[in-house]
Amino acid sequence: MEIVIDSPELKIMCLELGQWQTNAYIVIDPPTWKSVLIDVPAGAPSILKALKGTTLEWMLLTHSHQDHIGGLKAIRNKTTAPLAVHPADNAEWLEVRPEKELHEGETLKVGNLKIYVLHTPGHTPGSLCFKIGKYLVAGDTLFPGGPGHTSSPEDFQQILKSISVKLLTLPDDTRVFPGHGASTIIK
Repeated sequence: MEIVIDSPELKIMCLELGQWQTNAYIVIDPPTWKSVLIDVPAGAPSILKALKGTTLEWMLLTHSHQDHIGGLKAIRNKTTAPLAVHPADNAEWLEVRPEKELHEGETLKVGNLKIYVLHTPGHTPGSLCFKIGKYLVAGDTLFPGGPGHTSSPEDFQQILKSISVKLLTLPDDTRVFPGHGASTIIK
């Protein structure tokens, strides 16, 4: 576990878990100790340990590929926090049924934090990014050096459009936390 942001207003922890070294992010509002878990790779015991002392308000998925949902059932067995995902990624293989569908432009309030939902299709039809202040949890949409994996030329064009229209318009100093590997900035 690495604390990547630690301020009086916001704490973000990153856990690199599972065989694909997938990043799970725990976003905490320090004044209230309410938290959000973004992506749930295999490694539930580590996630639960990192969540101790917080009140988990939401589990959010950037997309529903196996490497981002491997610990979902185990976490659900230990918490009642609702799961939220874009409807295009609300796939049959999710072992936990989502309580909420997320759409472009929605805002989730967690304690004093506002989490903005950006729909960024391309990696999957329902890929999402989550903007929290000057930080972006990008899932597999954007990595240092370029876009995430796509399966067809059409998907590649879609992810490029998502990145150019929705992400590259963010301030240059926006820090990006991807689904795998180290962070970067939009610039």
